Amino acid sequence: MLDNIQILVQAPVITLDLVLNGLLIGAIFALAAYGMALVWGVMNIINITQGEFVILGGYVAVVMGMYGLPPLLGVPVAAILLFVLGWALYHTVIFRIVDRDLFTSVLATFGISIVLQQLMNTVFGGDVQIADAGLGTVLLMDGLVALAEIKLLAFALAAVLGATLVVFLKRSRLGQAIRATAQNARAARVLGIDTDRVYAATYGLNAAICGACGALVAMAYTIHPYLGLPYTIRSFMIVVVAGLGNLAGVIIAGLGLGAAENVAGFVLGTQFQLAFVFLLLVVVLVWRNWRLARRREYLK
Repeated sequence: MLDNIQILVQAPVITLDLVLNGLLIGAIFALAAYGMALVWGVMNIINITQGEFVILGGYVAVVMGMYGLPPLLGVPVAAILLFVLGWALYHTVIFRIVDRDLFTSVLATFGISIVLQQLMNTVFGGDVQIADAGLGTVLLMDGLVALAEIKLLAFALAAVLGATLVVFLKRSRLGQAIRATAQNARAARVLGIDTDRVYAATYGLNAAICGACGALVAMAYTIHPYLGLPYTIRSFMIVVVAGLGNLAGVIIAGLGLGAAENVAGFVLGTQFQLAFVFLLLVVVLVWRNWRLARRREYLK
């Protein structure tokens, strides 16, 4: 580990390469986290199924590549298919846990995530897979910094999807209904908003966002059926750090997590990269608890 740190100190260009590549994947983390923040803020549900939605979207791109179709087409297709899945899951399971305590939502969505993991393992197998987009690599600084073109494209598409989502929530009638329900569901019902329809659309929209993210992940990185939990943890951690409804905070936290995780993977070794994510989650939760305790003491 000390040798790796020394390398980073002596060769800043390597650090630059790690940070840039980390920022590119961080945009995908941020987009998935915004979907979790949407469900959490509107429905008061912590969606543990977040990561499984991402991996399912990835398999859509993989399957399209297997049948000779452009994997990039998997981004909109995965979004549509996952929206339908999210809508169906809401009307079969999720509607039963709305307005219940958070622990109930954690248990219910955790059960769904296990079912989805096993289904993906049965249908697609447990091997690591990737969707080859057929793009090259951009070399900077005399070839010392290498950025895969698919990662750059994924970053751009994640930014476009995020901007589209913001415009949708602000300008469309359904988006305004979602925002009104998030502020006060009871008042929204009094004003004639069908909150059950809003909840179903919100959960489906979150699944669609994750599906699009997953298609990008399958092209830029790798997927397998049991890789969903790290994406759920990342999304949860970003939301906890940024806070609900803070889009700018989600973006900054997502980009920062991507960069930090990439550097940690180099310093500690890739085998400890996920361990770093879980350790960071513990640190974030302890920090948030300390801040809340300080705030309570101040209010007293």
